[in-house]
Amino acid sequence: MPSRLPRLAAALVGLALAGSAGAVQFNVADVERHGAWQSMALSLGEQRLYRALEGDTYADAHFGVTFTPGACEAPWLEMRVDLGERQAESRPVNRVPADLRVDEATIHSGQAEFRIERGDSGFYVQFELPQQRLLLDEMRQGKLLRLRLMRAPDDPWFMVFALDGADEAMARAHTACRDDER
Repeated sequence: MPSRLPRLAAALVGLALAGSAGAVQFNVADVERHGAWQSMALSLGEQRLYRALEGDTYADAHFGVTFTPGACEAPWLEMRVDLGERQAESRPVNRVPADLRVDEATIHSGQAEFRIERGDSGFYVQFELPQQRLLLDEMRQGKLLRLRLMRAPDDPWFMVFALDGADEAMARAHTACRDDER
């Protein structure tokens, strides 16, 4: 487990940033490990978020499911990839077709918005999927999450994330979000 500590710390720092809030550092608390996934609470002043994330597969990329009080039943899916240098501005970079698939289940086609945030060394990919609830259900039972992002018509980008522990991490983040609403 000691070899995983640097990656866990990088995952927490990297995904503790709220994309829509710019390069604002959230406080991370109540971290719990669930296989390849972690669950945690993020806070900044009165704002609270609850996140389940997979940060083991890649050293420079993480996939997360974030629950927001007031909208706990509609979490958002986001991937962060480290660029290695801080960005000078916040802006959308691109909007591309995206397909996500758990194991051999449904292919979930939708859109992915690439964006950068001022002061952040990564870029974010936020997913919009018509059947997101079904994808989350499949993630809870699956082994691998496969992504295909079409950066250009003949330029696909493929990534794979482990789902070991996703069910427990998402359940814990969702429960914490619901408890916060009460």
